[in-house]
Amino acid sequence: MRCKQRVRTTELVDGFRHSAPYVNAHRGKTFVVMLGGEALAQNQFRGILNDVALLHSLGIKVVLVYGARPQIDAALAANGIEPAYHEGVRITDEDSLKVIKQVAGALQFDITARLSMSLSNTPMQGAQINLVSGNFVIAQPLGVDNGVDFCLSGKVRRIDTQGLKRQLDNHCIVLMGPIAASVTGESFNLTAEEIATQVAIKLKADKMIGFSSQNGILDRNGDVIAELMPNDAQNILTKLAEQGSACVGTMAFLKASIDACRNGVPRCHLVSYLDDGALLQELFSREGIGTQIVTESAERLRRASISDIGGILNLIRPLEEQGILVRRSREQLEIEIEQFMLIERDGLVIGCAALYPFEEDNAGEFACLVVHPDYRDADRGSLLLKNIIGQARSRGYSRLFALTTRSIHWFLEHGFVIEDVDALPQKKKQLYNYQRRSKILALDL
Repeated sequence: MRCKQRVRTTELVDGFRHSAPYVNAHRGKTFVVMLGGEALAQNQFRGILNDVALLHSLGIKVVLVYGARPQIDAALAANGIEPAYHEGVRITDEDSLKVIKQVAGALQFDITARLSMSLSNTPMQGAQINLVSGNFVIAQPLGVDNGVDFCLSGKVRRIDTQGLKRQLDNHCIVLMGPIAASVTGESFNLTAEEIATQVAIKLKADKMIGFSSQNGILDRNGDVIAELMPNDAQNILTKLAEQGSACVGTMAFLKASIDACRNGVPRCHLVSYLDDGALLQELFSREGIGTQIVTESAERLRRASISDIGGILNLIRPLEEQGILVRRSREQLEIEIEQFMLIERDGLVIGCAALYPFEEDNAGEFACLVVHPDYRDADRGSLLLKNIIGQARSRGYSRLFALTTRSIHWFLEHGFVIEDVDALPQKKKQLYNYQRRSKILALDL
């Protein structure tokens, strides 16, 4: 029993430690969270609201936008009103708007009640959240399209950005629904996706987050696509529209994410409303769980600097302790840091390699290739090798060599050939450790 308890405790400690960089990175940032009506219809939505409250407790500024598409359809049917659409947009007459107001108001009270809970032994204990709603969005009518009058369906005219910022700076969660007023005092029905997108753009939010029945966008094999650039996401959206296989909410949020990213929101996340804790796993773990639509890749290949010493040491120490790599001191790394290239993901070093020059022999050494165990399935080692080869060629080197005890086949697969010690540059030959018996591989450039 003690053993089991210790395992659980260790997992808890490891979880806290691995999430710490993300807690620090997200603190003070602005997230727009969009809960569609499909998510609110699930029992799991209570867990999502608990997680939203946790984001707030960690110092993240949260705007929570909720939708009500399925609830509105059900309420209209119960009132004998046939839903009307044009080009996929709801036509809202006066009778429909009365029902929509009731539905939106009821959901607002349900969300408010849940975020006001503070019972002992619940995730909300001691949260003391101030939830604010108001006329932050000014609407205008959609008007008439090809002779079809959208009536009281509207779109965003402007957003009170300063008002929103004041409430967020006062540590409030801002709650926004699909109903907004106009300058003439009328009420209009808007889509939650448009409100979330425009709020995220105007606030220059750091993230916009949405939910679907699946953990993001899936590829042909049913695996989650971890990251999409806006153009790639647009291609997928077009295919989904042609196939008619994706739910309306997923497609609407995907379109909103593309618009948001193209207008300056760095990252939009799509996660499942069915998986407990999906929001937290997406935001506070290296691998995430859903799909990100990003303005630039979360990973980047760059030259190392002195501030990367700690990250590189954390990466290579386990292999040094296993005897796979020759041990390098911090002082040695500081001297050699300009020789290193690294792959960085969310501020964490997940891969590195070095190019050591042997100018007198017109050659370079490809050394210290390491990729974090969690990221060895995307050929990042090949990416580092390709970069090092490019550097060596630009310097005019004719050969690239490497020493290894474990990765012989990997080098052979990339065009290297096995050679003997005498093929090494003279300076490297003098340093060769005959006890390690490292294999020598070379690539003609």
